[in-house]
Amino acid sequence: MATEQSQPGSTAGRGRSAGPRVLAALLLLGALGYSTWAAEAFLPTGLSPLSAYVSELAAEDQPYGSFFRTADFLAGLFVLVAALGALARLPYRGRWAAAGWAGLALFGAATAADSRLPLSCTPTADAGCLARERAGAVPWTHSAHAVSSSLAVTGALVAMVLLTVAARRSLAGTWPALARTGPALVVLELAATGWTLASVAAFEAGHGTWGLGVGQRLQVLFVAVWIAVLARSLATARERRG
Repeated sequence: MATEQSQPGSTAGRGRSAGPRVLAALLLLGALGYSTWAAEAFLPTGLSPLSAYVSELAAEDQPYGSFFRTADFLAGLFVLVAALGALARLPYRGRWAAAGWAGLALFGAATAADSRLPLSCTPTADAGCLARERAGAVPWTHSAHAVSSSLAVTGALVAMVLLTVAARRSLAGTWPALARTGPALVVLELAATGWTLASVAAFEAGHGTWGLGVGQRLQVLFVAVWIAVLARSLATARERRG
């Protein structure tokens, strides 16, 4: 019986490896969905990628808002299911990995919620919208959107840092792709997040956008790339020895 379990082609071996591959596929779909903002290069959105929030693409008054909101919802849902599945099924234990998967679940849930709480207009492109927002004359979803977006960023940072640490420590040798690439992506993500926060502060203070659109697009790009690397790591995970 033990011999049957150890055979590479056995049903048991295939069953053990199928779970991570399914989770990897879900993560990859989430990364692709989270990258659909890049479609603005081919769509006449009327928004400047140099200054506009990424979430303004999904605003209720935008012509392609439904497309971007649907993509964000599916991306968040895929990542959430994958993270919960990893917490429930993967045989990887340890505080770093568990906390990292929990952070990724928060990111997925907040991203899905974010898509259900869209902006009603585009404050960086519409002076009237900006005036209404500063006067508190916009729907409550503007404030709720800010909260859900902050939670998504927080969850992403927690996941990126802790799962990268896990890949290099408690899971050393198991996820080589994340162990190699993760640290650089974490540094880039932190830099892009700092840029985005500084730009938002400048915009809200009336000092221009400071390349807000570029900073935020880099921020979401690095998250998507990191999730794709995590997906590859799961799909090609090496069995630990000893």
